[in-house]
Amino acid sequence: MKNLVLIFFSAAVIFMVSCEKEGACDEFKVSIANDDDSHNFGNNCLQCHQANGGGEGCFSVAGSVRNALLTGPQTSGKIAFYTEPNGGGTLKYVVNIDAKGNFYSSQSESVVGLYPAVTNGSGTLYMSSPLSTGACNSCHGSSTSLITAP
Repeated sequence: MKNLVLIFFSAAVIFMVSCEKEGACDEFKVSIANDDDSHNFGNNCLQCHQANGGGEGCFSVAGSVRNALLTGPQTSGKIAFYTEPNGGGTLKYVVNIDAKGNFYSSQSESVVGLYPAVTNGSGTLYMSSPLSTGACNSCHGSSTSLITAP
């Protein structure tokens, strides 16, 4: 009986370890202006881009930005992350919006608690509350309004 329990326990541990992607979070990924390598505009990127997901790299922040007319992706601009509301405090990170309207980064530092801003040639729009997650599309376009460019 002890051998049966030991075999079952060993098999369970092997199964759990095998579900994680080998080196999934070792690859650094960041969106680049004018690049078109991203995909799945509007979807929650962190569903796949995490240790147990099928995406390349583990993102700490990711999302999609629609143009001001809401007719399609915003194909340029940046997302800035500040320590205080309305661009106050310290600018901690800047992530480019790519040609498909997506932004993402696998930086190891968390953006939770920071205040994001969308910037382009037309101006800047600030989010009034701090981030509770880096999975921007888990709320935007779902339970809150779409992220839109100025």
